[in-house]
Amino acid sequence: MTQQPQLQEFEFAYIQVDDQANQTRRRLYRSKYFAEVIAETVSLEMVCVPNGIFQMGSPKIEISRDRSEEPQHWVAVSTFFIGKFPITQSQWLAVANLPQVNRVLNPDPSHFKGFDRPVESISWFDAMEFCDRLSHKTGLNYRLPSEAEWEYACRGGTNSPFSFGETISTDLANYDSSYAYGFGPNDKYRQKTTPVGSSQLANPFGLYDMHGLVWEWCCDSWHENYQGAPQNSKVWESFGEYEAYRVIRGGSWFNPPSSCRSASRSKYLADVWLNNVGFRVAVTPMS
Repeated sequence: MTQQPQLQEFEFAYIQVDDQANQTRRRLYRSKYFAEVIAETVSLEMVCVPNGIFQMGSPKIEISRDRSEEPQHWVAVSTFFIGKFPITQSQWLAVANLPQVNRVLNPDPSHFKGFDRPVESISWFDAMEFCDRLSHKTGLNYRLPSEAEWEYACRGGTNSPFSFGETISTDLANYDSSYAYGFGPNDKYRQKTTPVGSSQLANPFGLYDMHGLVWEWCCDSWHENYQGAPQNSKVWESFGEYEAYRVIRGGSWFNPPSSCRSASRSKYLADVWLNNVGFRVAVTPMS
């Protein structure tokens, strides 16, 4: 029988910024997490996201919003755990070396190399195989987060365009900073991924890199808008004309800041792999 993971606490810094990305407040928070040991020198930190309700989608006054982000609707979310960071290349390699479940995994798929950089250039099917292998090893049900879980986790209890406030800067996220959001700054465009957690600043739940760095696969199939969306945080499993597409969230190093908003959503074919798409994993607490 699988044992309940041992929870620990960690402290992290969270800042809020104004509409020009100037810091207005800095606070220290604490969150609970557990560390899953994947290999001798590789572990995965899973942060507890508390249950709650939130308004999913964007208001009509939000800059650069898309019609796919409407209508705003209330969603009830159950407690779950999600990766503190996107899956790294060292974590990917460790799991790729585990026994195959459904498909072969390339142990070194990423374009931008670095053990502490996010894995990218992997498809939705590859991410699902990662979850299957990790589940078989640990006895826990690792999975991709639902789209609702992802947005709830990204917002961290906030309702602004970004979890840090009305805009972002390159001190907070890795994105195409040759573009600005609102009154935010233009800055040097990195044009590549960076090690996870490079900003050393988390959102209010203790999660890093939810804005930018790499798009993150969600479990859900794509729907053009939220008409008929679940009112809970379960995966929206019904298929429409976009059956072959899966949701991606968070924007990336390649995208403007508008794509990195908490409400921003897009899609890719499930078998597509690109060097700006990665993922993080989730798991439901055992009862």
